[in-house]
Amino acid sequence: MRKLGLIGGISWISTRTYYEQINRLVQKREGARASPPLVIECLDFRDFSRLETDEEWSRATAVLVEAAKRLEQAGAGNILITANAMHRAFDDIVQAVSIPVLHIADCTGARMSEKASQKSAILGTRAVMTESFMRERLVSHGVDLMPPEPGHVEQLERLISEELKLGKASRDAERSLKSIITWYEQHGAKSIILACTELELVVDVDANVLPIYDTARIHCEGAVDWICGG
Repeated sequence: MRKLGLIGGISWISTRTYYEQINRLVQKREGARASPPLVIECLDFRDFSRLETDEEWSRATAVLVEAAKRLEQAGAGNILITANAMHRAFDDIVQAVSIPVLHIADCTGARMSEKASQKSAILGTRAVMTESFMRERLVSHGVDLMPPEPGHVEQLERLISEELKLGKASRDAERSLKSIITWYEQHGAKSIILACTELELVVDVDANVLPIYDTARIHCEGAVDWICGG
């Protein structure tokens, strides 16, 4: 198996999800005693918890770039960023290393194009829902995205940053996500793109009113394809 590098700590909840899912997927393919060779750069979430200005994003990008360089030096042959929003720094990271970096939106877009997915709503942080770095990448794979509803953007930003990324999963949060998903269904969505790893804490990906594309899960599946030489 090939060695994979993970840029983690953004948050530890997300890193745990990636570690667990990748290991479980490798076990299914390689046997119950198999475990993948992983290198993890677990960063300090305080450097990423409040990114609003270009200057703040530039500082965060520099931290991510240095983490990617260390993973390459440690022998990783491919890199995953374990956070949707941090793919805003994807191009800078790619330019800084000589190994591939697997983009979460490319994995998700390819999966959705296989399923001939119709109009979809993307749920995540403010940056993911409103900026172009994720939306354009998904659209390039033929994904038809609905525009974000401003009220939902702010509601999810607060919920993710103040609760889920700290490991808090309340019944109120579950109800909020059900209401948001139902709203999009009533307004024409045929599927939901769950573009924040921590949202799995309050969304049942496998049992919902609409098909759910969990970007982290799909990202992990793409990573395991690479690890196992697929």
